Amino acid sequence: MFSDKKQKSTMETTTKQNIIAQGTKILGDIESKGPFRIDGSIEGNVSTEGKVVIGKAGEVKGTLNAVNVDVEGKFAGKLVIKGTLSLKSTAQIDGEVQVNKLVVEPGATFNATCSMGAVKALNNGKKTSRKTDKGTERTA
Repeated sequence: MFSDKKQKSTMETTTKQNIIAQGTKILGDIESKGPFRIDGSIEGNVSTEGKVVIGKAGEVKGTLNAVNVDVEGKFAGKLVIKGTLSLKSTAQIDGEVQVNKLVVEPGATFNATCSMGAVKALNNGKKTSRKTDKGTERTA
C-alpha cells in the first residue's frame, strides 16, 4: 500500500539556471556555480563557473567572470571569460575584455580593450606572492 521508495533529486546545482528577469535590478555582487540568464539589470560583480547569457533587455555594469558568455544586451566594465565570448548583433560592450575566443556578429558594438589567450582565474583582487630563486615575486 505504501511505498518505501525515496525520491532522489538527480539535478545538481550546477545544472540549474539562475534567471534575473526583465524589470529586476540588483545592486551588489553575485557568486554562483550555475549558469545565468540576465534580462534585468545588475550593477556589481558576477562570478560563475557556468555560462552567462545577457538578453536583449539585459544590462550589466561591473566585473563579469565566467566560462562562456553570450551578449545580446549591454555590458560595461570588465569581462574575464575562460572560454568563448559571443556578441550578437544587438550587443553593446564598453570596457575591458580578457577572453580565450571571441565571436562577433555584424552590428555588435565593441568599444573595449581586448586581450586574447588562456585566461587565468581571478584571485578576487588579493595580492599574492611566491618565492623564487631571485627573491619574492608579487602579483596582483
